[in-house]
Amino acid sequence: MKLGRLNHIGVATPSIAESIRYYREVMGAEKIREPFELEEQGVRVCFIDTPGDPTESGPSFGTQIELIEPLSDASPITGFLAKNPAGGQHHVCYEVEDIEDARAHFEAMGKRILGPTRIGAHGTPIFFLHPKDMMGQLTEIMERPKETTHWSN
Repeated sequence: MKLGRLNHIGVATPSIAESIRYYREVMGAEKIREPFELEEQGVRVCFIDTPGDPTESGPSFGTQIELIEPLSDASPITGFLAKNPAGGQHHVCYEVEDIEDARAHFEAMGKRILGPTRIGAHGTPIFFLHPKDMMGQLTEIMERPKETTHWSN
């Protein structure tokens, strides 16, 4: 398994609308994707593109910010926001070429994987690793997107 690109930083928020306003007005974000719901994960998601390096191949944007808002009190993000009412960094997400190889790699190392591999917000397979095994960071591993709504330029 080889470490891939930092795809996004997940930021939990009590309000995607307020967070969009912050990233637009305070941080100068220009490309903000349309929010959408991932009902099976209990969240509403919005991607904000950061500028990329035009000399590199791939998307014309850099690492994304993934805003995550709970859909209900049953959402896994609700507990995080109870401890962090203003929101904050929730996870980091790295790309890999093959999700099954990556899962086997982390399992062989004894890293705790949180739940089954499932389809994430980019439409590709993902899984999460326990923060206690990952230097205190909830870590998402995702198969590198090919062509999806939230990846394409």
